[in-house]
Amino acid sequence: MKWLSEKILKKMPGISKKVMVKMRQKEDIRISESTAIILESISDGVFTVDRDWLITSFNRAAEEITGIPREEAVGRHCSDVFRASMCETDCALRRTMETGKPIINRSAFIIDAEGRRIPISVSTAMLRDHEGNIMRGGVETFRDLSLVEELREVIEGRFQVGDLISRSVSMRKIFDILPLVGASGSTLLIQGGTGTGKELLARAVHNLSAGQDRPFIAVNCGALPDALLESELFGYKAGAFTGAVRDKPGRFELARGGTLFLDEIGEVSHALQVRLLRVLQEKTFEPLGGITSVKTDARIIAATNRDLAAHVRNGAFRQDLFYRINVVRIDLPPLRNRKEDIPLLTEHFVSRFNRVQGKSLSGVSAEVLERLMAHDFPGNIRELENIIEHAFVLCTQGRIELRHLPGDFAAPDLSRANPSDMRTAVSSVQAQTILESLKRNHNNRAATARELGIHKSTLFRKIKSLGLSLPRQDGRSRRQKE
Repeated sequence: MKWLSEKILKKMPGISKKVMVKMRQKEDIRISESTAIILESISDGVFTVDRDWLITSFNRAAEEITGIPREEAVGRHCSDVFRASMCETDCALRRTMETGKPIINRSAFIIDAEGRRIPISVSTAMLRDHEGNIMRGGVETFRDLSLVEELREVIEGRFQVGDLISRSVSMRKIFDILPLVGASGSTLLIQGGTGTGKELLARAVHNLSAGQDRPFIAVNCGALPDALLESELFGYKAGAFTGAVRDKPGRFELARGGTLFLDEIGEVSHALQVRLLRVLQEKTFEPLGGITSVKTDARIIAATNRDLAAHVRNGAFRQDLFYRINVVRIDLPPLRNRKEDIPLLTEHFVSRFNRVQGKSLSGVSAEVLERLMAHDFPGNIRELENIIEHAFVLCTQGRIELRHLPGDFAAPDLSRANPSDMRTAVSSVQAQTILESLKRNHNNRAATARELGIHKSTLFRKIKSLGLSLPRQDGRSRRQKE
């Protein structure tokens, strides 16, 4: 870039060096002021860092997106401010500053000042002066994609609370009541099979509660023997037993003002059930070896993969404790009962492992999706997640194929396989997806086709081939005719 003052110097060769310096200084100020005005006017967040990764500038949009004032951000390490998904694993700005190569529109997410997860796109570059020389530092611009993400979710017909995502009607009913459950502060019981996402649901409720900025403490009651579980929950005083050399606070105390998540509560012994009942009734407990009661205001969310009502009937679980934790109950359906979520969850896990492992796999093949749709998933969502993670180990590029799936899953016993079952499962999901989209669009087929991303004629053929019964304008139903 040529300086304006240099152009003037050519026309006025007699100008003094002192005047030339002053002109350059004024021009630097003018350019800096103009740049500052531009940076304050744009909607993208912009910040710069020095070689020590300390933030040296932070524009207005960066303040609005992160919720962090400029005076608090400048001088802090950038990872402490943004808490981005790529900070620990593969920092885009670090890569640019090490290689000198810019990065354009890379997807990530940050955690704002209120703890919300904000999707963003990131672009990075080296800092350069007016003459194009590289300076000691880097610059990053980031764009808030929250609205884009919301619109994409609407178009895809999906909904999300925290890390829970779904498009099934059964999960939609649960999502609809979560804000009310979170705000209530009442004790919650979550029932569902292993791997259905009980802890994710508990965290979502916590994040929707008044104590969302307080701790969320999780305890697996089925993984610890009675004596150890008791000391973990209630803590102990120094000298309570051999090896107790100092006081240790329990989980009830650590969760004060927040949420205590008691996973697999159905595994707790009768003796410990009595102590838990007293805490729920009186909101007090005594640490092991203690002589005074300690108050607790932690919200209790309990979870189990058992039918606690049946356990009450056969005497395996105390009836009075069951009624204390069963104030509000949510039953999470198994994945086999909401198979329309399998493609969505598969896409979600592929996207997540791409970020975590620094890969760019394009997804799964039609054969893989068909195999997934035909599987009953006794391990539920966790099993699906493990299958995709296994495939990421073997697949380095392109898309996941059958050969990348684990063991018997990749090569099932064909003598027992029933192709019609797989076709039926896929057709069932297609039919449910179309019917739900039609309902959202008040049976407007043109709008439904746009939402599903297919041509209107393709939608008509699908409706016909699946034999769907569609409501008429007068409320009666009829089958799609040719």
